Amino acid sequence: MKFGTFLERYRFDRYVLDICIATLEQGGVTSKLDTFHFVSTVDAWALPKYPDKTVILSPDVDLRQELVAFIQENEFWLRQPDCWLGTWIEPLTRNVYLDITSLCPYLEDAVRKAATLNQQARRKIVALYNFKRAQTVYLDNVQILY
Repeated sequence: MKFGTFLERYRFDRYVLDICIATLEQGGVTSKLDTFHFVSTVDAWALPKYPDKTVILSPDVDLRQELVAFIQENEFWLRQPDCWLGTWIEPLTRNVYLDITSLCPYLEDAVRKAATLNQQARRKIVALYNFKRAQTVYLDNVQILY
């Protein structure tokens, strides 16, 4: 990423640290790179838009460093209008997922979209998350109805 001033750089650094802190405290967060806006408690389901770009990190990595690298590598996609930066700590393994997230208002639509993406992508989508309900739905537990 390129910055015109030190202030822009410092705001980006603060944004990255805010993501790290929120991820560790809340188990994940979704935000918009171009505005540094965090998704509030909207009733929508989050899923990776580009599963093959998802990065899975072990719990002991330097999250700040990995997050900056992920943003730099995926900046073009993260700046698209329907793309968000998503983080998630998988509760069982404590692995940290970084992805380019899209939002769906209905669970059924999100499940169908994830199933379609899983047929095309090398990396499979494991779960969907709803912000308002603070609910994770694992795809291996969902029956897909067409």
